[in-house]
Amino acid sequence: MSSEFIKRFDKLFTNPVWVLVGAFGTYFCMYGFRKPYTAATYTDQSYLHINYKVLLIISQTLGYVLAKWLGIKFVSEIKRERRILAIIGLISFAELMLLLFAVVPKPWNIICIFFNGLPLGVIFGLVLGFLEGRKTSEFLIAGLCSSFILSDGVSKSVGALLLNWGIPENWMPFVAGLIFAIPMALFICMLTLVPAPSAADVEHRTAREPMTGTERREFFGKYLPGLLSITIVYLFVTLLRSIRADFAVEIWIGLGYKQTPDLFTKSEIYVSFGAILITSFAVLIKDHFKAFGFALLSGLTGLALIFCAVRLLEHGMGAFPFMVLVGLGVYLPYVAIHAVIFERLIAVTREKANVGFLMYIVDSVGYTGYIGLMLFKYLTSSEAAILPLFIRICIYMSAAGILLIIFTYLYFNIKLKRNDKRVPAFSAR
Repeated sequence: MSSEFIKRFDKLFTNPVWVLVGAFGTYFCMYGFRKPYTAATYTDQSYLHINYKVLLIISQTLGYVLAKWLGIKFVSEIKRERRILAIIGLISFAELMLLLFAVVPKPWNIICIFFNGLPLGVIFGLVLGFLEGRKTSEFLIAGLCSSFILSDGVSKSVGALLLNWGIPENWMPFVAGLIFAIPMALFICMLTLVPAPSAADVEHRTAREPMTGTERREFFGKYLPGLLSITIVYLFVTLLRSIRADFAVEIWIGLGYKQTPDLFTKSEIYVSFGAILITSFAVLIKDHFKAFGFALLSGLTGLALIFCAVRLLEHGMGAFPFMVLVGLGVYLPYVAIHAVIFERLIAVTREKANVGFLMYIVDSVGYTGYIGLMLFKYLTSSEAAILPLFIRICIYMSAAGILLIIFTYLYFNIKLKRNDKRVPAFSAR
């Protein structure tokens, strides 16, 4: 695309709506290559005394985990002009793995799901790079987060619909990927036309540049206690989110609901609307530390919602409101970390860093923890139901997460005052 064409339509391509639609759509469609297979139950199939579906989830998550660890370097170092080609290549490879999953006999096709998850694990960081460091970054990244809240349910609905149409369980993920490939091409084209942050954006938020290994170690070491606390909170909500998403069918059945294609999407619409609406208010807060504190408060509120939802379920609250409240409680801190906490932390410290680097640290820890949980659960008590485990984890992790968020706020408030970082970073421009 010529630079003259881009300059001619500069106002359109820099419009937050254009940027958001391109990013939202790209990541939304990515889930069509990742999640539809979880709509299948793969009943009465097991290997090594472990349910076949559980092996698929563990295999794909292992690929995702490896991608997150590799992404700390890959996403933080990749140059802007190489992101689009990387997205196209990685998505194409993931779809090829779904084709092999359909034709390779069981249980060997489990390996194909591992290699499907591997490239998909870095897509978020590549898309995120187009959104950070702008005055409207909270709005844009919150919108991006709504894509993986809503798309998780939609991709399962598509998978369930294809199964109802008679598509075999092993072929269903590949067919779903083909369906999502067409709109994804359009959204990737939109991202291609998004220009870099303006000079005003850089002045307000600092430039987001590729980082070297030394710069990554220095930044994380400098704020280690606070970042470690955020990482643990993110681990907790990742565990809750992943169990709720990957075992949605089993949890809904445990709560007394039959599987219907629209059930997943319906619940996630309420969750995504609430989480994005609340988080997006941060874009109205010009003071970086106040926005940082607001994000921590919204995360704390979400964890409190999870705790209350469990107690209300025990006292007769309906299953559908329970799933919506827990979903909102999980996604409030999850989206706050993605959209606000790291974005404003970099802005307030004025350090050389990028959000992709910090997100891939917490993501790698989060998904590693999820793999450990799944292995522990299915190697020690394979007969236990998912719902009771999910409820116990909700109680313990929400309570611990609340304490960690309080510590995080106190630590950064003291740390930034001591380093005299807050004064220039807080001036509204």
